[in-house]
Amino acid sequence: MVRYFTLEYWVDEDWYVGRLKEVPGVFSQGASLQELEENIRDAYQLMMEEEEEILPRVGVQTKELGVEV
Repeated sequence: MVRYFTLEYWVDEDWYVGRLKEVPGVFSQGASLQELEENIRDAYQLMMEEEEEILPRVGVQTKELGVEV
């Protein structure tokens, strides 16, 4: 399955720096835009793996919640 996110990025002293807009805490950098994209994918996957390890141990439950926008 492929999920799509918005990559916000900028150049900071020859480094491409970016984050996934919809996923707080997923930041990375790369020497090129392509490297940044690869690194962001890796950062997201690592975060999801860590979350999958933690959540079952704490008995997380889910509930659908509506928010007016």
